[in-house]
Amino acid sequence: MSRKVTVPLLREKKRKGEKITMITAYDYLSGKLADEAGFDIVLVGDSLGMVIKGESSTLSVTVEEMLYHTRITRRGVQRALLVADMPFLSYQVSEAEAIRNCGRMLKEGGAEAVKLEGGAWLAPLVERLVRAGIPVMGHLGLTPQSIHLLGGYRVQARTEEAAQELKRSAQALQEAGIFALVLEGVPAEVAREVTESLDIPTIGIGAGPYCDGQVLVFHDVLGLFEEFKPKFVKRYLEGARLMREALIRFREEIQQGVFPGEEHTYS
Repeated sequence: MSRKVTVPLLREKKRKGEKITMITAYDYLSGKLADEAGFDIVLVGDSLGMVIKGESSTLSVTVEEMLYHTRITRRGVQRALLVADMPFLSYQVSEAEAIRNCGRMLKEGGAEAVKLEGGAWLAPLVERLVRAGIPVMGHLGLTPQSIHLLGGYRVQARTEEAAQELKRSAQALQEAGIFALVLEGVPAEVAREVTESLDIPTIGIGAGPYCDGQVLVFHDVLGLFEEFKPKFVKRYLEGARLMREALIRFREEIQQGVFPGEEHTYS
């Protein structure tokens, strides 16, 4: 097995100009496949609210659900850094509750870091979590947990004022101790400026090619989620279509008496 990915290794990759690879996973099999494919980071995303639970947003995801999915994904991940998303209201209510919930992701879920959505207002909490030994990944731009406040899944930081605020938040979060920053749904030039201004790596999703790394949702990469396809998504497989065709063939072979054949029958 190649070198285990750690927080210091990610900083080293940025210094060397090596692109960082990241993908979501939600269970043993998707985690195992992502790990075997050589990704640097596997994120157990609260996007499971949409691609696993079938909800219209991530807001319904609970701490217990994240713990369950992190724990079973952990069994499939050996080399990659395993990061757990902290769901809505798991870290916004109080510092004590946030530390407890984040700590559970490491202690009970087996995660090696957590990801929080939010700007400069999160900096004091990030600093406290890092002091407690919990590595934190930040997330700025289009933050899905604030979808009602943002008015939908829209590109952020389009105005000069909004771009400057994003840059200030990025600096504040870096100073507080985050080890990496996800930039979602922001103009490529803004993402480039943020990336060049930080010592920590940036991971883009719908943020152009200038970030230190990229991430997509497992189900989007494999074409398993057909409800919608954001502009920034590239499908590398039409997985849902292929799986549907295989299931139809299986059903038809049962109906036709073709399955099980002699080769699938014990004598």
